[in-house]
Amino acid sequence: MSDAYVALEGGRVLRARTRAPGTARGELVFTTAYTGYEESLTDPSYEEQVLTFSYPLIGNYGVREERFESDRVHPRAAIALEFTDDVAEWLENEGVPAVEGLDTRDLVTEIRDEGAMKCGIAAGPDATAEDALAELDACKGMSEHTDIGAQVSVDEPYTVEPNADDDVDIDVALIDCGAKGSIVSSLLERGATVHVLPHDATPEDVEALSPDVLFVSNGPGDPANFTAAGELVDRFVGETPIAGICLGQQVVARSLGGETEKMAFGHRGVNQPVRDLRTERVVMTTQNHGYTVADPGELEVTQVNVNDDTPEGLDSEELSVLTRQYHPEANPGPHDSLDFFDRVLEMAKKPAATAD
Repeated sequence: MSDAYVALEGGRVLRARTRAPGTARGELVFTTAYTGYEESLTDPSYEEQVLTFSYPLIGNYGVREERFESDRVHPRAAIALEFTDDVAEWLENEGVPAVEGLDTRDLVTEIRDEGAMKCGIAAGPDATAEDALAELDACKGMSEHTDIGAQVSVDEPYTVEPNADDDVDIDVALIDCGAKGSIVSSLLERGATVHVLPHDATPEDVEALSPDVLFVSNGPGDPANFTAAGELVDRFVGETPIAGICLGQQVVARSLGGETEKMAFGHRGVNQPVRDLRTERVVMTTQNHGYTVADPGELEVTQVNVNDDTPEGLDSEELSVLTRQYHPEANPGPHDSLDFFDRVLEMAKKPAATAD
């Protein structure tokens, strides 16, 4: 194997081994998940990021397409202590650089201490430290893409019919800001019809469907960049029940008078504890986000992260709004919060209140 190099914004250049060649740049983040590497690597929320796996061996149960959350790998590069040949070959075929042989515990500690940082990667027979530094310099010169939604969203709307035995006769307009496939599957399994719309869908697009629920999906980057989705929330709140997951929660909160902010290193992994403020029940959740709601606006905070008290659930019974910061579809991860989708469909059966 040839050498690879990872240049960190903090000044260090790390020497590693190449498992899939190429150069890359992006925000360096980590996940604590020890399973679900296929789901993580195909999660659109990792667009424009470099993903470090804290678990030492990635690939010990192969690569199966039925576990994918989208049709491609989204991180710009992947880092692990060790990749199996299956994963390395998959990433190489996808054109995504992969490097191994680093002390990922040390790297994760640096991210936790210093925050998510930009990095540059060079891997392959001719790679040099200077190549990695050049990628880092180019990354430093990039502003955050305000059009990131276009990189992960569908180009044209489409509809998926339910695969449950009992059709619940509920139509969900899912605004695709980078939606994981398992969100769609979770709704279909409960008998809903899902209309998947681009991230920049117009109010007229939604009105043509007359949906029972407007659902804003997860996605990458700053929620402030998803202005069209926010405008849909403004238009339909109080008229149509609204749900959101991850970035969707942030978009909904901003539209209803709230504020969001960037976190130091985000929540990424399958072991994030969340406490329900009404029941005091604690559940374990899957998360992948770098921004959080700083002010819920018109919404009530009903769930918080046990580790840092950031909002994990926002509700408004009056406006028929229900959002979660974590991923209740749980792919990968614990199934503690799957009832969220049941609650969304129950909400869809009730008339929304009239917004002021």
